[in-house]
Amino acid sequence: MNETRRKFLGTMTTLALSAGTASAFPGILSSGTARSWNRKINVGAIGINGMGWSDLNAMLKNPDVHCTALCDVDSRVLKKRADELAERNIHPALYTDYRKLLADPQVDAVIIGTPDHWHCLQLVDACAAGKDVYVEKPLGNSIAECNAMVAAARRYDRAVQVGQWQRSQQHFADAMAFVHSGKLGKIRLVKAWAYQGWMKSIPVKPDGPVPDGVDYTRWLGPAERRPFNPNRFHFEFRWFWDYAGGLMTDWGVHMLDFALIGMQATTPKAIMASGGKFAYPDDAAETPDTLTTVYEFEDFSVQWEHANGIDGGPYGRNHGVAFIGNNGTLVLDRQGWEVIPEKGRMEAVPFRKSQDNGLDNHTANFIDVVRSRKLDELNAPITAGAHIAIFSQMGNIAYRVGEKIYWDAKAGRFTSEEANRLLAAAYHNGYQLPSV
Repeated sequence: MNETRRKFLGTMTTLALSAGTASAFPGILSSGTARSWNRKINVGAIGINGMGWSDLNAMLKNPDVHCTALCDVDSRVLKKRADELAERNIHPALYTDYRKLLADPQVDAVIIGTPDHWHCLQLVDACAAGKDVYVEKPLGNSIAECNAMVAAARRYDRAVQVGQWQRSQQHFADAMAFVHSGKLGKIRLVKAWAYQGWMKSIPVKPDGPVPDGVDYTRWLGPAERRPFNPNRFHFEFRWFWDYAGGLMTDWGVHMLDFALIGMQATTPKAIMASGGKFAYPDDAAETPDTLTTVYEFEDFSVQWEHANGIDGGPYGRNHGVAFIGNNGTLVLDRQGWEVIPEKGRMEAVPFRKSQDNGLDNHTANFIDVVRSRKLDELNAPITAGAHIAIFSQMGNIAYRVGEKIYWDAKAGRFTSEEANRLLAAAYHNGYQLPSV
């Protein structure tokens, strides 16, 4: 293993352990019971329209992996993916009910690529069924869900990798090693952002009939029952509170993750947020298209920014994280990293370009751990996914209550009862938050 990556993963383990001092951030998983693998690892995928499909294809690059099952509540998507796999001589069993996939004894591990509001129920059920899990980010759709998911992975001793694949890229590890070297001097502010120019207004559309082949009741699951609307379905679910948390959780979990790793930080003292629907005030989305969130720590702050419809983010990048130190600023994104010096205080570090495929590395790391049972070698274990999902949820909660909020790490709650009402997502239609 590359020495920089070894140190990087060691730092992440330290963060997960230190996070265990607060109930909202449980500690790292213990190693699982060893078991012998003398065959291919059989993988099933639940939710295969978007990232679930990308995750599966990355996993199938590993010769030790065989796809034995697919599940989606949209039979049109299910047929499309089955046909695509058939062209590669892969013929999985097909399901529209994920519980039947989990009951399939031929499935060793599952990919969960469903909308955020389904992650918790499906992960807890998968762990209880004895399956290892690769789950898309954000881990959960509420702080309470994240805690339940960590508890389930621990109780059933499962390998759970969260889809924060930048944790498996070498240039991110190299950048974190530079931040930790101290060469930037005292870091007083970390900025993370996502300016997404491709995200245009979502025009308001009327409710309509459920498309043929879609089990809409099952798609809603624990979310509030509403008439079918195309704006809330497939990719666009991200912009509605019933199912997700907008860009704050969609991109924030990626960039803010490295803000915390770089600063070796766990829980903030206070959070405040300001923003709204400033770009598209009359469109269909609920989540803010413009947002600034500030997290206060003892001697530094972390700032999050996002804006729909704009690509001109800080430092000329539409996404990234910047560590602003007395000697210079390190700027990092998916393409690479560089250091911009303060005049006369340090040497510049020219742009270091990314050289590897993070998703391929990340899924390969998961398969390696499924085989070895060395759960502490996961690059994005469930504790790390919970940590950053909770951190991002804190930003959304501050925005939604409209005031500065304070976190009581010992109690695992806010000091504001209005904020505490958003610790758990409401469950409907007979579903309940899992009790593990």
